[in-house]
Amino acid sequence: MEQTLVIVKPDGLSKKIAGKIITAMEKENFKMMACRMIFLSPEKAELFYGEHRGKEFYSPLIKFMCSNPSLIMVWQGEEIISGLRKMAGNTNPDLAEEGTIRKLYASDNRHNVIHCSDSSESAHREINFFFSEEEIYSWERKEYKK
Repeated sequence: MEQTLVIVKPDGLSKKIAGKIITAMEKENFKMMACRMIFLSPEKAELFYGEHRGKEFYSPLIKFMCSNPSLIMVWQGEEIISGLRKMAGNTNPDLAEEGTIRKLYASDNRHNVIHCSDSSESAHREINFFFSEEEIYSWERKEYKK
């Protein structure tokens, strides 16, 4: 089973669509393993997005990611990295396929409501950036009757 990091960005929380994003992932049989809401500091955002330092969108991205809280999650599932990136759609909502998260909810290339890891290497690094091993729960689905 693969794991990946998912961030519902500040605009996703402001639009009150975090639940819709979580529901869409659960419908794909993906499983949430960890979750927390955080207000990124500029220092933490700069570390997380360090690979983009020097690019024209870097400073506006840092400012945006620090503008409001984000919902940071670890998800698990079969081929979740490619599956979730397909569900998310192109970072530019004008180019995203119909029905994708970004086509439905994103405003523009920067305000695109969701981040998901682009590879298993990125997922590992990003998960470890936000969570310790003890904060990621292994659990099984159980039926609870009334």
